[in-house]
Amino acid sequence: MTRRAPIGKALRRLRQQNDWTLADVAERTGLAVSTLSKVENDRMSLTFDKIVSLCEGLGVDIGTLFTGDAPQAGEADASAAPVAMMTRRSVDKGSGDDALVPTKNYRHRYLNTDITHKKMIPILVEHRARTMEEFGALVRHPGEEFVYVMEGAIELHTEFYAPTLVKAGESIYLDSTMGHAYLAASDGPCRTLSVCSSPETALAKALMVNEPTVTLKKPVKE
Repeated sequence: MTRRAPIGKALRRLRQQNDWTLADVAERTGLAVSTLSKVENDRMSLTFDKIVSLCEGLGVDIGTLFTGDAPQAGEADASAAPVAMMTRRSVDKGSGDDALVPTKNYRHRYLNTDITHKKMIPILVEHRARTMEEFGALVRHPGEEFVYVMEGAIELHTEFYAPTLVKAGESIYLDSTMGHAYLAASDGPCRTLSVCSSPETALAKALMVNEPTVTLKKPVKE
């Protein structure tokens, strides 16, 4: 089983696998060479919008940024090839914060990131927003999702149903293409386990809808 790696080490490994220079990555992602260099040397962490830009530009999912494992450029995705049996397995011990991705409304910890190109994306979520005014626009993305409330309670808002209170020990299953929002609805932490069938980059872009606007600088050659 592949061990998790900090994003900087994973980025360097991806560059080496694909024979990319920092300038190549900057051109693909819109991130400055100086920024990428600092990330690789663990002197800078990336905000959520920049993580999405990195994933989109390099054509990888978020899990890859925590492992560095990905097909080389031009290489077929093994998950798309017909196979009789898959033997992947991952045990997530829940230690370390390397897979934490904070956003305005949620604090995500991606689970089992050593397996990439997954059909299901498991995420531990801490819900932050407590009102729709604070949350912003409803979120939509491809696929379906299952949410199990582990602690506290959440209030589910959708575009077709009345708000629903979901308490610890209860669960939700919905089509993710329907506009939806989860609000923290009890005192103290409100935490859930979410499993989404949406591609990670599509999910990440949807979550950016309510993120503060950040203008990326043009790549700087160094």
